[in-house]
Amino acid sequence: MSETTASAASPASSASPGSVVSQGTGRRRAARIALRGLQVLLALFYGLASALPKLIAHPTASEAFDEMGWGSAGMYAIGVLELAGAVALLVPVLQSVAAVALGALMVGAFVVQVAVFDGQNAATPLILLVPLALIAWTRRGSNADLLRLVRRGA
Repeated sequence: MSETTASAASPASSASPGSVVSQGTGRRRAARIALRGLQVLLALFYGLASALPKLIAHPTASEAFDEMGWGSAGMYAIGVLELAGAVALLVPVLQSVAAVALGALMVGAFVVQVAVFDGQNAATPLILLVPLALIAWTRRGSNADLLRLVRRGA
């Protein structure tokens, strides 16, 4: 292969330095958009599929909390926590803290699934921990912003 065909075949050798930077920037932008989309999907899941049945006392949720012995007070408390976490996932300054808090709820849900329900749906909270951990880690910079806001208000 001659030098001219080798350089034409290799996009990196013919690319200008600016285009390599723009490719990196484009990938970072795509990653930010994908992560934001994941946050929106998780917020919808926690708000609609998880918190709403608890807050409207859907029979399936009521039965599960009665079986655990937590009653309606526990059901409403968990529903409020899930709804608050869902909303906080969409607030830039709260997103990392929300992911950690929802992750803690999922650890509790896993323990309850194993202890009370014989592990019937124990995989679900574990699966949800993965994207929550990703969000908490990648959005950890928002914790400094939150700390500044808290210190300014104190």
